Amino acid sequence: MKLLITNDDGVFAPGIITLASFLAERGEECTVVAPDRERSSVGHAITLTRPLRLWAIPSGLYSSTCSVYACDGTPSDSVMLGLEEIIPEPDLVLSGINKGPNLGDDLTYSGTVSAAMEALILGRPSLAFSLNCRDADEEQHYETAAAVAGSLLDFLRGSPLPEGVLLNVNVPNVPLPLLKGIKVTRKGVRLYEGKVTRLKDPAGRSYFWVSGRPEDRLEEGSDVWAVAGGFVSVTPVHMDMTHFPSLQTLTANGAEKINFK
Repeated sequence: MKLLITNDDGVFAPGIITLASFLAERGEECTVVAPDRERSSVGHAITLTRPLRLWAIPSGLYSSTCSVYACDGTPSDSVMLGLEEIIPEPDLVLSGINKGPNLGDDLTYSGTVSAAMEALILGRPSLAFSLNCRDADEEQHYETAAAVAGSLLDFLRGSPLPEGVLLNVNVPNVPLPLLKGIKVTRKGVRLYEGKVTRLKDPAGRSYFWVSGRPEDRLEEGSDVWAVAGGFVSVTPVHMDMTHFPSLQTLTANGAEKINFK
């Protein structure tokens, strides 16, 4: 397969290096176009107020067969430039492997998933990969997530994604033999407690740190439930956010007959 690979952790992050190198060594044609630095949690931002730069870098830590480019914009910028300038007709666009999960409501913030969404908007099938790891973990098993990615690519050769659908994949941070399997899931609910912390600088002025502790609703069939149970979660995501039942409700309740005053 011809693959365009990006991320939001930056072109030198271990997750994207592991993913691209693993797939290249399997014989896939891997082209990396990724931000030149970490761009986590930027969502679907694109850059409109300044020029963008795109440049080739030595493969270095990557497999020698990978073509690698850095972009000084966001993950979505990287996908746009990659498709317009480097590899216009990939078979798939892959985003990741993200350092940390993208579960539940993380999707609305995630640069990793948003990069896959940008590919989808531009008419290319895509997958987003995240590893459920933390800085405090003794090991971060990116190789497990890369193996999962390889297996999913094999599956998709015979069962292509429906048009307009991406897969959001979250992998437990364990060695490959300890994975319990795969669950096809819906987006769950992940909220953050203590999201904003107020602090004081040396001059006594307030500043704010946005973080918080994730609180998951472990409902069976959801992505947060699957990963908590040791399974890979595979969530099909599409871009049409219309709430179709409300179309009928709003119309029946007279929304189209409102008089302007």
